[in-house]
Amino acid sequence: MNGLPDPLLTPAEVAALFRVDPQTVTRWSKEGKLTSIRTLGGHHRYRQEEIRTLLAQRG
Repeated sequence: MNGLPDPLLTPAEVAALFRVDPQTVTRWSKEGKLTSIRTLGGHHRYRQEEIRTLLAQRG
């Protein structure tokens, strides 16, 4: 661990990585497949490290 916070991704950025619609990312979050963080403005963000791990598992 380098002491820096893990970068956060928007639903659109996650969707682009998985090549799905952003609404699919939101659904995955509601289903518990992804862990989201809420910003002060109420927006969802996703930890880059978690997304990288999931992408690697997908192959």
